[in-house]
Amino acid sequence: MNLQAVFNIAEICAQYGVQQVVLSPGSRCAPLTLAFVRHPKIQVRTISDERAAAFIGLGIALTTRRPVVLVCTSGTAALNYAPAVAEAFYQQVPLLVITADRPAEWIDQLDGQTIRQENIYGRHIKKSFSFPSEGEYPDAIWYGQRLVSEALLESEAYPPGPVHLNVPLREPFYPKPEEPIHFQKNVKVIRELPIDYDLSSSHINLLKFASAGYQKILVVAGQGPYEEELTQILQAFARNTGAVIVADVISNLHEIPGVCRYQDTYLSGKNTAIAPDVQPDLLITFGLSNISKNLKLFLRAFPPRAHWHLQPAGTVADPFQSLTQIIRTTPISFFNALGSTHYRTERNYQQVWQQEEKKAKKYLTDFLSGPAYNEFTAYYQVLKHLPQLVNLHLANSMSVRYANIIGLKPRQQVTVFANRGTSGIDGCTSTTVGSALSSPNLTVLITGDLAFFYDRNGLWHNYLPANLRIVLLNNQAGGIFRLIDGPRQQPELAEFFETYQYLNAEQTAKDFKMAYFPCHSLPDLTKNLLLFWQAGPGILEIFTSSPENAAFFDRFKRESPFKAT
Repeated sequence: MNLQAVFNIAEICAQYGVQQVVLSPGSRCAPLTLAFVRHPKIQVRTISDERAAAFIGLGIALTTRRPVVLVCTSGTAALNYAPAVAEAFYQQVPLLVITADRPAEWIDQLDGQTIRQENIYGRHIKKSFSFPSEGEYPDAIWYGQRLVSEALLESEAYPPGPVHLNVPLREPFYPKPEEPIHFQKNVKVIRELPIDYDLSSSHINLLKFASAGYQKILVVAGQGPYEEELTQILQAFARNTGAVIVADVISNLHEIPGVCRYQDTYLSGKNTAIAPDVQPDLLITFGLSNISKNLKLFLRAFPPRAHWHLQPAGTVADPFQSLTQIIRTTPISFFNALGSTHYRTERNYQQVWQQEEKKAKKYLTDFLSGPAYNEFTAYYQVLKHLPQLVNLHLANSMSVRYANIIGLKPRQQVTVFANRGTSGIDGCTSTTVGSALSSPNLTVLITGDLAFFYDRNGLWHNYLPANLRIVLLNNQAGGIFRLIDGPRQQPELAEFFETYQYLNAEQTAKDFKMAYFPCHSLPDLTKNLLLFWQAGPGILEIFTSSPENAAFFDRFKRESPFKAT
């Protein structure tokens, strides 16, 4: 086989600006491994567990907003990439997934490490490509180089996401010991000019005219990266139009003064008492998923007259069941264009939301500042004492929900990440590790025990970053099942839903040479937090009781001043 065609994959990636590769060891992928490892412009890390490797690559791409390459050997190694590939697909993160494969004639012939790898990720990939196995012919060389360019361009085309390049390799696929690897600088590279997705002047005038007919404008932001320009433009839009902005913690809009962040506390779904006052005429949405179930239930029960969604391209979801208009533009372009006009909106609309925000903030502060010790109050203290300039990762299940209820303070300079594309617990630690590896900022994961122990292999490698901190809420079970209706009423709750586990993280911390801080009380937590942020890579483990957590959370809802009708 012509290995030069395979080596050129690394060169094309480098010319596109790819700087980070995460690979897992294997024999069939040897030419790919050697090509990337020996390329002078690419940083390569090797992670033995493919599932963890893929999530680490996802974490790097999330933080840098640049494509990351994954490389693995043939067989089930490729299947282990699937959870991270699905997460990247729904969270719109660019990945180039390269899987080594057997030649086509050996598929289904009982050959070792051989499975059906073409289109292995099904519909959870933007596009799949098959690299030519006969690399000696000029047309095959041209074709292979063209495919790599197409794959990289597709990974970044809006909406960005993962693409798959399957590479069948014949033996021998190791170069001779004395044989150097050359990177051909004249490889074929295809470029594409970016699209700005700006609104035309006629569309701007049309939208201004249409929006002027609505008295109550509500903006709901879904998950998205922090963008300083968007934050400033939204602030001006709300000021000029009288619009209300509601933002989950994963929207990264908590720095906007007056943004509504406590909606989970004062909205009660279909029975919200304040519904007539806060129901919008016009709903404007952008971004990805929303955490707040109460907000979703409220907007489904009390729909707006019109619902506009801003999205440059791709399939548009309708989670509030009220979508009437898709606007193909970026949020920055839209709010910049429409925010310069003063609208005749109902000015007390903002006041009603802000009154509820103030009441919710006071209730949360009073309720969580007392002497009670449980994971809710402990979580409150952790968020309250976060340092500045932090990358905050929130594991799925209750970890991300607590954060959304408590909220972050304005100007806290915290960038929030969460695997809410698929909302799985399987790669939360690994994703955080990838983020820490690609950022100088302190990178903090808040996670539950099941998510943490499920993904311990995210720490099993030689690249443990010094800026990594893990806050582990250990209630010895899947505590969320005691908090939601359905499983909590079942007699099988403890064994088959919570799935009690007896582990703690002390030995894990020793295994990976991390500082360890156990907490069994609020004084423990107060003392250890001061040391934890300064300690280097470490684990702060907060031990609580699942039944006590559930009882406290029930009391939080029961004593709420926001009564349903």
